[in-house]
Amino acid sequence: MSPTKRLRPVRVSAHVPTAIVYCEANFGGIDGKTANGLVRQSDKYRIVSVIDSEKAGLDAGEVLGEGNNGITIRRDLAEAVAVAECTPDVFIFGIAPASGLLSVHERGVVLEAMSRGMDIVSGLHEFLGDDPVFIAAQAEHQVAIRDVRRPPAKRDLRLFDGSIAAVTCPRIAILGTDCAIGKRTTATLLTRALNERGIHAVMIATGQTGLIQGARYGVALDAMPSQFCAGEVEGAVVSAFSAERPDVIIIEGQSALGHPAYLSSGFILRGSQPQAVILQHAPARKIRCDFGGLPVPSPAVEINLIETFADTQVIGLTINHEGMTDADVTAAILMYELELGIPATDALTRPVDDLVEMVTRAFPEIGELEREERGEGQEPRVLGA
Repeated sequence: MSPTKRLRPVRVSAHVPTAIVYCEANFGGIDGKTANGLVRQSDKYRIVSVIDSEKAGLDAGEVLGEGNNGITIRRDLAEAVAVAECTPDVFIFGIAPASGLLSVHERGVVLEAMSRGMDIVSGLHEFLGDDPVFIAAQAEHQVAIRDVRRPPAKRDLRLFDGSIAAVTCPRIAILGTDCAIGKRTTATLLTRALNERGIHAVMIATGQTGLIQGARYGVALDAMPSQFCAGEVEGAVVSAFSAERPDVIIIEGQSALGHPAYLSSGFILRGSQPQAVILQHAPARKIRCDFGGLPVPSPAVEINLIETFADTQVIGLTINHEGMTDADVTAAILMYELELGIPATDALTRPVDDLVEMVTRAFPEIGELEREERGEGQEPRVLGA
């Protein structure tokens, strides 16, 4: 496999909280997606180690196939704290199980972290801040609990009201053919690459991992009452546009539009009303994760469903290379480009320029901004103005 294109760690200042990420027996796997994402990028926390006894002693970046990043995997919390310069500020629960609940053992680890004076960050559906045992430990040890998936009070939730029509910049949703397939990673890579080229891009997070990573705009969509989901997505996009007047907005997708267990993609399409979609697909994955009897659809089937359901166009395909060799990835890119008539790439193992080109090809005005940034144009224009 060729060297991968990894997300570069964000430079952080000394006041950024330090964090240990718990991902026992799951780091690098599908249910470890929150920990995997935090190791790749975190604007909110400085990750000092990951807990996973099965991979203890390894470098987290190496486990993800993305090169050494200096974040070591530790056997347990005691070891992680012992080798740190001081007790980290935060304990992040980095596993995303389908149940969204803590096991008995995991409850004990969280309580141990609280006893050491660490704040708790959890993206589970189970709200630790409502549990009497955790409430008592929080008071005893004077620590904070952040339940990332906790929705606002119902009186503060938004219904869709059509204000998305006032958002004049291009909106691109990163959707997929399955859950845990790399949509957030691709959205993050694309947002960063556009900004590095002088194109002001803002990402809307729609899941707990993106919010833990520090996304400025977004909502944990799968924790919302369905009546408000489209409105909450719309509100996040409108807020980002009003505050920053970006040139382009990238919306993180959830699950898949054709997935029978989840409706998140439908709300994202309705709420953000993207002019374009980039679809993420894992060619070697034949069965939906956590759903053994459900096959993963082909990109062509999912594209047809997306373009039928919403007034949008799929402008590119990105490949998740799990279970594939570099030669497999190259062959898949060529095959899908011929079959679908749209550009394809692997956002992690191929040049990020390929990902940017999907956008500039579909939106020439964004490409013009990039040329102006390189000094090839005239007076700069702002698409979001």
